[in-house]
Amino acid sequence: MIRVLLLDDHPVVRDGFKRLLLQTGQIDVVGDFGDAEQALLACRQQAPDVVVLDLSLGPVQGLDWMLTLLHQQPQTRVLVFSMHDAAPLVKRALSLGASGFVSKQAQPDSLVSAVLAVSRGERYLSADLAMRAQQQQPQKPQQQRGPGPQFDRNEDLLATLTPKEWAVFRGLAQGQSVAAIADQLGLSAKTVSNHQTTIKEKLRVETTAALVHIALNHAVLNP
Repeated sequence: MIRVLLLDDHPVVRDGFKRLLLQTGQIDVVGDFGDAEQALLACRQQAPDVVVLDLSLGPVQGLDWMLTLLHQQPQTRVLVFSMHDAAPLVKRALSLGASGFVSKQAQPDSLVSAVLAVSRGERYLSADLAMRAQQQQPQKPQQQRGPGPQFDRNEDLLATLTPKEWAVFRGLAQGQSVAAIADQLGLSAKTVSNHQTTIKEKLRVETTAALVHIALNHAVLNP
């Protein structure tokens, strides 16, 4: 029996997918939570095989939470299940240790397939994300950098952002001030300004307008 824990801030979503997973007869949902701290405590107590993680965790950043969990319990598989499915975010989640990524726009059965796959140690992308990654593969053989989905140059650069830098990047791209981002993330304005400088260096741009342009081109701001 595969032991699964759900972390999603929408009770109706959790209840629906809990019932879907239980119907398989192969999966036991050992807990479902809307609070990140409670979920982390439950993971220590329940030691689930797979955690299904929504990235919309309010003041707690989903990728930060995932890193904390994997540091404490590296044997746990994390399956990201989110409406935030821009290609750079998908690649970033996978590079940080997620075993799979399912878009909330995918068919419900995709979640079952994903849980079964990652529990076997496989990497899983829902069909829509896999198709998008396939379409973005370079066409020339010499441009291939190894097996698996390939992403364009800007997405490769976006994938170098840390979770905190990603959160600051999204805030800047949404037109938020440094002070507003600092308040939202619980950081000092100076720290956010430092992140802003680092982000521009990593993305090789000089202006906030250029950051917005990258965000729009790569659907980073999509709900």
